[in-house]
Amino acid sequence: MGTEGRENGESRLTVGWSQVRTFELSAKFVRLAELRKLKACEQVAAVCYRVRMGVIEFLLVQTGKGRWIFPKGGVEPGLTHAQAAALEAFEEAGVHGRMEEASFTRYVRRRRSDGSSEKEPAVNAHLCEVLRQVPPQEAGRNPMWFSADKAKRRLKEDRSPEFGSELARVVDRAVARIKTSRRRSSAVVAHPQKVQFIDIGRVREAAGRARAPRFG
Repeated sequence: MGTEGRENGESRLTVGWSQVRTFELSAKFVRLAELRKLKACEQVAAVCYRVRMGVIEFLLVQTGKGRWIFPKGGVEPGLTHAQAAALEAFEEAGVHGRMEEASFTRYVRRRRSDGSSEKEPAVNAHLCEVLRQVPPQEAGRNPMWFSADKAKRRLKEDRSPEFGSELARVVDRAVARIKTSRRRSSAVVAHPQKVQFIDIGRVREAAGRARAPRFG
């Protein structure tokens, strides 16, 4: 994962493991209760994609219950949302690529059906262009590529109609953004970019992310 570069006016992070430059973590001290509240109320997702023969494909991973979902996790102290999403993409799907700094949409992770008034976690979705993959660090995630239509069907499986439709809309918005970005890229002359890289291992150490595999 790397620091941001600019392409067509858009900020992106470069996700990588071996490329190393510098990264300084801005330490922020929060109360444990506040940290737990933050992680419970807000999450990040990496909507990973590639384009093959003109067809947009999305990378999904499986939860512990076998449902398909985007790589995602809690907001991490000291990391931006995009950096946290990039870390999830690497750990759960073995992704190396370019992560957009700004979230392109948000969705609500609906997991209760008991009428509880407790606030559901909001998920900030970041678009990630996958350049290559390695075996993921987390076992049992089974990352797999799907066309946009198949990805929407997989996301709807074993979920409420409301939540399934919300996840499908994330795919639709991602497709629209990818097509717009590709049109812009073809209309401008590319200029060499200076991109700094971050060693994800150092980010994990700095963020105190020594944790067991999760299945959300």
